[in-house]
Amino acid sequence: MFQSFEASASPDQGPPRLSALRDQMTKRGLDGFLVPRADAHQGEYVAPCDDRLSWLTGFTGSAGFCAALRDIAGVFVDGRYRVQVRDQVALSDFTPVDWPETQLGPWLCEHLPEGKVGFDPWLHTVDEVTALRGALSGAGLALVPTDNLVDAVWEDHPAPPDAPFFAHDTALAGESAADKRARLARELHKAGHRVAVLTLPDSIGWLLNIRGADIPRNPVPQSFALLFDDGHCQLFARPGKAEALADHLGPDVAVLGQEAFLAALTDLDGPVRLDPASCPQIVADTLAENGVAVAHDQDPCVLPKAIKTPTEIAGTTEAHLRDGAAMCRFLHWLDETAPKGTLTEIDVARALEGFRRDTNALRDISFDTICGAGPHGAIVHYRVTEATNRPVTPGDLLLIDSGGQYLDGTTDITRTMATGPVGDEEKACFTRVLQGMIALSRARFPTGIAGRDLDSIARYPLWLAGLDYGHGTGHGVGVYMCVHEGPQGFTRAPSRGHVPLQPGMILSNEPGYYREGAFGIRLENLVVVQEAPALGDNRPMLCFDTLTWVPLDRRLIEVSMLTEAERLWIDRYHADTVARIGPRLDGPALDWLEAACAPL
Repeated sequence: MFQSFEASASPDQGPPRLSALRDQMTKRGLDGFLVPRADAHQGEYVAPCDDRLSWLTGFTGSAGFCAALRDIAGVFVDGRYRVQVRDQVALSDFTPVDWPETQLGPWLCEHLPEGKVGFDPWLHTVDEVTALRGALSGAGLALVPTDNLVDAVWEDHPAPPDAPFFAHDTALAGESAADKRARLARELHKAGHRVAVLTLPDSIGWLLNIRGADIPRNPVPQSFALLFDDGHCQLFARPGKAEALADHLGPDVAVLGQEAFLAALTDLDGPVRLDPASCPQIVADTLAENGVAVAHDQDPCVLPKAIKTPTEIAGTTEAHLRDGAAMCRFLHWLDETAPKGTLTEIDVARALEGFRRDTNALRDISFDTICGAGPHGAIVHYRVTEATNRPVTPGDLLLIDSGGQYLDGTTDITRTMATGPVGDEEKACFTRVLQGMIALSRARFPTGIAGRDLDSIARYPLWLAGLDYGHGTGHGVGVYMCVHEGPQGFTRAPSRGHVPLQPGMILSNEPGYYREGAFGIRLENLVVVQEAPALGDNRPMLCFDTLTWVPLDRRLIEVSMLTEAERLWIDRYHADTVARIGPRLDGPALDWLEAACAPL
């Protein structure tokens, strides 16, 4: 199994560890210390050795941070984790804080009128530090860079991952690494930038056509890189990581030890391009201390990486068909087994991974499967453990959000299923979520429109009933890379939602509704942006092509709520699902698919 169901943290661990951290604060003359869920590369996911937030607090969500002061420790989480954090931390010692509604700066000023707050400059971006210093300006609070205080008290600290990087074939990428470097080097030269600092592992993996096994579920190579305006590159990685890739990387890519990264910055001729949204503060500090001119601009890999090549789109299309067949075999099994009342959430998650493994192409799951029965479905990013494992009771709504990593693509799909008769309220909520997904799937829009402009389309059917959900409607997705990818997204968050959508971008379309303590509903397909046929005055328009082909649970659809166009969309989607997935199935699984996709 890729997924473990052991509880990686416990509320009981937090209080003594917080006390030890506060002892370190006292020794350093600090009144507070910031503990983000981040590593030096600023990706979304971290290796166990870098999961300091979970180690300290017990909170295991993929985003958040702790501000530990002498008499209060706030754990800041967004809407996805409001329920989860209260279940995972010791509320006697940690105070959950709703973020971004409550910002860190004002919170610190309220709870610490004056003093020094320490932070590890490897773990906070330039933008984060700049914003926080601005918020604290004139408040009697100083933000002080220091070494990591959590590491000073973390006994049995896991070692960094040591698996070597490996090549990602150009036949899968659709563009050679040399061509990518040359293309981006021309852009650097045009902008007047001598070199770009790359700290995001997925950017480096994309640029050099390499992958790694450093981060669970995300095949990224943990490393740093410098890309120069003549196309040559320096790759900084731990020993044993990249040396064997010399032939693949070629003579214009030098492999150096990771410990040489900061020293290399001191020798650069500026302007040096760095992305303040993802670059660690220590990089900016090192350049400034050595008088190197800096240009703040987006990581040059981020946008090209998001616009998939035709080869990547063809590959991920095949990956989704393969994955869709595995999902259909699984859902057939679930429909046969769930009514018996013998399953638990872990049983379901294990079975689903098994069906994906049966493809003989699965490299990993793309994230730990979210399998929430009944009230657990209302925990947006619920991760079942042996301690929380719940029986799947006939009549529960069962929310399963899962995906696979294949050499040719990354999948991410959510389906909410009935495990027995359900009430009218659940059906009405499911139908509104489905209407939102359909509306976004059918959208046509002019070039220049960003994801934030479309986010409300999926929410509108819920808004009509006074309902909503506390997460973005969708995120970008990589190709055998991170399942969460920027810069595009259907979200009001400024970090991702403002980027105009372009053909070749892959996004998730996943509205939901969550009733705490009762049930959760989410439906998710992946879509790819494509040019739409010209109409009217021949204005350039875009639309979405669906990648995910798995039936929607017809038992949960309140047909009387649908418009004629919505009914036609569902029937067409199901007919296309049979046409695409049916040839990959046989026997009872094929019979199940045809019944599940029968016209409304």
